[in-house]
Amino acid sequence: MPVRGPVSRFLAGAGLVLVAAVSVVGGIALRGPGLVAVLVSGLMAACVAAGVARESAEPRRRSVLESALLAGAVTVVALLVLSGTAMVAGGGVAVLLVAVVGAGWGVARWLGDRRAAVVRAPQARVAPAPPVPIRPVHGLSTSALAEEWVRTGAALHGGLTPAAWQGTVTRRALLLDELERRDPAGFARWMAAGPDATDPAGFVRAEPPRTDPSAEAEAA
Repeated sequence: MPVRGPVSRFLAGAGLVLVAAVSVVGGIALRGPGLVAVLVSGLMAACVAAGVARESAEPRRRSVLESALLAGAVTVVALLVLSGTAMVAGGGVAVLLVAVVGAGWGVARWLGDRRAAVVRAPQARVAPAPPVPIRPVHGLSTSALAEEWVRTGAALHGGLTPAAWQGTVTRRALLLDELERRDPAGFARWMAAGPDATDPAGFVRAEPPRTDPSAEAEAA
């Protein structure tokens, strides 16, 4: 959205200004000894973060130095903000702020762990269905041969892989041979009907038509 970007940047900037102002108030309230304690706490947090980043087996998103500097800065700023909040609004508000920030961090960490677990989880593999055995063409009825001819013809116009396309073409050649073997005359009429006659069911019979003996006698 075109409005969301400027609004988000404005809110982020206002938040940073507020944090900086409260941090300055906190630094003024702590004075010399308190500021030294805050800096020492930040240094200790940086050392701990550097050790954790160095020993971590997971891929690093930041270098050891970046992790140490980030942890130290966050610790110093957090302590200064707490000191400034306690100075301006009282200790109760500072405690409430710690609770809210801690709960938010915990929820964000939990959501991040769940998202990472979903990404790392192996996808369930669906067992492929066993291939349907293809019956030999000589074991099919003539109507079944015609139905398979129409079905495979429609399949050739779909998105078949090269291997499936070649297998379909080979199967159709076998269907043609079997249809011609069963009724050569009907097969010839079907071929003569042209490309519009896609269904051989109306032309090819199950068995070749038999000649009437009486007609043969009359012809003799």
